[in-house]
Amino acid sequence: MAETDDAVSVWQPLREPVFRAMWTAALVSNVGTWMQNVGAAWLMTSLTTSALFVALVQTATTLPVVVVSLPAGAIGDIVDRRWLLLSIQVWMLVTAGLLGVLTATGQTTPWILLLLTFSLGFGTAFMNPTWQAIQPELVSRDELPAAISLGAVGFNIARAVGPAVGGLILAATGAATVFLLNALSFLAVLVVVYRWRREPSPS
Repeated sequence: MAETDDAVSVWQPLREPVFRAMWTAALVSNVGTWMQNVGAAWLMTSLTTSALFVALVQTATTLPVVVVSLPAGAIGDIVDRRWLLLSIQVWMLVTAGLLGVLTATGQTTPWILLLLTFSLGFGTAFMNPTWQAIQPELVSRDELPAAISLGAVGFNIARAVGPAVGGLILAATGAATVFLLNALSFLAVLVVVYRWRREPSPS
């Protein structure tokens, strides 16, 4: 009986409509991000034979997280988190959409790919600490450990599914489609966050 209770408690946060919508949107967005990573790495190999440029794709993805996460967390505690999340999603949607259009029209160069990949990594670095910080506003204190666990589950599902789906789309239609689908994944988060009516709290 104890195991049954634990299983129910793990899924309890999904009964909260706002958390469920946020969790689903985050799952979609994370799948898009992993698809983007596959598409960017593959596209770089078709743009140049330089091993350095190929390696720099991953650097451009992760370096912003290392450099910006600490100040991003501080900013998330100062400004309105809903407004910050909306701004970040618009930034990433425009960046991914621009990369998709440039790739579809054959205008993407290695440096443009690195710059826009870095821009997406910059958005991720700002989004992650703020996204974690809003969890206590979406569920009760008792449900918070389960909500955090579900966040990790969603991320790992996306990490498993995203590269596979991205590879299939890449083989079928090319990198531009992958980038444009990633842009649409940010739109999903944008809509959910926009519809969230956050309770104002003192700084």
